[in-house]
This record gives sequence, structure tokens and C-alpha cells, in this order.
Amino acid sequence: SDMIFISCFSPSSSSAADAAFDAVIGCIEDIIMEEEFQHLQQSFMEKHYLEFDDSDENKLSYTPIFNEYVDLLEKHLEQQLMERIPGFNMNTFTELQHKEEVPGDIFDMLLTFTDFMAFKEMFLEYKAEKEGRGLDLSQGLVVTSLIPAASKHTKTLPASRNV
Repeated sequence: SDMIFISCFSPSSSSAADAAFDAVIGCIEDIIMEEEFQHLQQSFMEKHYLEFDDSDENKLSYTPIFNEYVDLLEKHLEQQLMERIPGFNMNTFTELQHKEEVPGDIFDMLLTFTDFMAFKEMFLEYKAEKEGRGLDLSQGLVVTSLIPAASKHTKTLPASRNV
């Protein structure tokens, strides 16, 4: 069945390729908005976000987390796409991806599977939100910083983490 999919993408039928590409993008959009995907991503980030910190040093522990993320979420996405699009092939699709044709939010999401820095950035944003440094509207209230604006510029020593 892969052959059917690949033949759609032969250069001679570019409009068929575009239509197929658009169909895949449409499906991806649906899938990543669905509760199941959101829940997978959310619980994965919840489980690992404390591991990440905003330094140029990348910890060794990031690698297995990244691999597990790709394994979990890309597989889920791929399975869902294969159910919805007969003969869908993730590798073929990935090779076809043209940045300008993929809507920004979807492109960013797909980038977290292939680009480690995009993956790390996603975690850092999540962590910032969890710690109230981002605007978290899902709780229905905005967490404001308790530090008066004036003292933000003064350096404070990091709290000791020894327990």
C-alpha cells in the first residue's frame, strides 16, 4: 500500500501531491488538537519538566527523554495518520515537508520530533508556565510575581537546594 502513497507524490502529478500533503496537514491538525494527543504530551512534560534548565549545557539525561518523547508522540501521530490516510508513510511525508507550506503551530510541533533545541525550548516554556513565569490562563487566574518590580534587577543568591 506504500506504493500507492508514493506514486501520488511523483513530480508529474504535483497537484495530487499538494492535495495529499494538505490532507496530511489537515489530519495532523486534527490529531494534535484531540484530547488524547494533548493528554499524552501534557503528562509527558509534567513527568519530565523539572529535569530541564535554561543553560547552554545539555544534560546527558535529555537524550533518553527526547528519544522517549519522539517514540511516544510521533508514534501516536503516525498511527493516527495511518488509520485516517490509507498507505500513509511518515518518512515519505517528512521528506516532503516544506516549511513554508506547513502552518506555524504544526511546523513547531513537528520540529520537536526532529530538532532537539525545539524540543528543549518547548520544555523550558512549559517549565516557565508551571513556575508562574509565563501567563497561565488555564487555571483561570493569572499568577503574578510577589517580587516588587524594583527588586527584579537586584541579584539574589539561589536558594540552597540541600535537603
